[in-house]
Amino acid sequence: MKNILFGTIVGFLTIIVLSCVDNTDFGAPKENCNSDLIANISFAGLDSLLGDGAVQIHQDLVVEGYVVSSDRAGNFFGEMYLQDTPTNPSQGILLQIDLRDFHLFFPANGKVLVKLKGLYIGKGGETIKLGSAFTSFGNVSVGRLPSLKVMEHVFRSCEEVNVDPILTTISEIDSVPVNTLVRLEGLEVVDRELGETYAISAEETERHLQDCEENELVLLNSGYADFQAERLPDGNGTVTGVLVMDGKTPQLIIRDLDDITLTDERCPEIITEFTSTQIFISELADPDNNAGARFVELYNSAPEPLDLNLWTLRRYTNENTETSSTIDLSGLIIDAHSTLVISPNAPEFELVYGFPPDLGVSTNSPADSNGDDNLELVDPFGTVVDVFGRIGEDGSGTDHEFEDGRAVRNGNITEGNAVYTFSEWNIFNDTGDAGTINLPQNAPQDFTPGVRD
Repeated sequence: MKNILFGTIVGFLTIIVLSCVDNTDFGAPKENCNSDLIANISFAGLDSLLGDGAVQIHQDLVVEGYVVSSDRAGNFFGEMYLQDTPTNPSQGILLQIDLRDFHLFFPANGKVLVKLKGLYIGKGGETIKLGSAFTSFGNVSVGRLPSLKVMEHVFRSCEEVNVDPILTTISEIDSVPVNTLVRLEGLEVVDRELGETYAISAEETERHLQDCEENELVLLNSGYADFQAERLPDGNGTVTGVLVMDGKTPQLIIRDLDDITLTDERCPEIITEFTSTQIFISELADPDNNAGARFVELYNSAPEPLDLNLWTLRRYTNENTETSSTIDLSGLIIDAHSTLVISPNAPEFELVYGFPPDLGVSTNSPADSNGDDNLELVDPFGTVVDVFGRIGEDGSGTDHEFEDGRAVRNGNITEGNAVYTFSEWNIFNDTGDAGTINLPQNAPQDFTPGVRD
């Protein structure tokens, strides 16, 4: 009891002293570390403590974690994010504390131990939260732990550690555990926000980063951060921060401006309105021996890369005149004089052909035709750029049937055609009707995905 009282008084006096100091940018006192506590529960074990709403913990449990957030620059307030290991973490949690300048006691990249007895635990979305009880209209949720209680529950370890951020990309970020420290390279502020400040004063503000494929990621900044009024940098480079989730939207929060280094040249401009007819359907596959090896191949004959933002590939099943399924091609780029291969069964495709497709989609999609369907390639303006087959006509027995076979565009074709023209194609199937070739095709030997014939 005396030790608890003494610790409370010391913590209270320390806070009073710090509140009188204008410059709090100095290191955490090393003598305040604790080498006696031993963790007896893991982050994964915290799941067993969860219940409906906020639940108070009554067991003598201690969990250890590694601090990845910091309020040194004011971009975090009362939110201490912890991850379970210093490298390759599998989980992160949020410890809510009402302690100003907590970075002085628990610096980023440091290890802490948390006594859980008496704390409340709950979950919001994918995030496990620890803290005190907060009651609103009779409902109890997890709120911030009062400042005088923080020192009774949170202890800095004497162990020296080095937290390594997870290196990831925007397209892969959904596979990274939330509430952990991440680093992304090759990012830049989106064009529409160049010249803006990091945040609007006194408002939480969303800014947006993008990679060279124009995939976007939200950069969340506080309107009270020290760098709020700074202009966003206009270069390309590296960003480090805590990955959080707002619903299903990933967001990145930097600790301070040391986390963002955008000084390299920006990504080269991607031409989005280049002659759109220079992308077209180049091969369709319905192998006789393996329906799982079906695919659609597109080709870009232009000397520049083509951004497929808002492009779509439509399928009209059999004689249907209304779209049966659609693939949104946004986020994809076809390099100059290159192909883009779409598979409805990516694992099987890789097993058969020896490399992954550029895009894996679902079965019954435009890439999963059994040879008697019709396809349209449509640009962002709704213009049909290329077509295979005749909409409203079942392909069976016609000059656009490739059942158990293959439809491959002649090598001299360099532009799409909004009107199906049989002479532009070599069609293989199991009937030979209407001038097609009666020669079923087997995968992989009879197909050339990724290679323009």
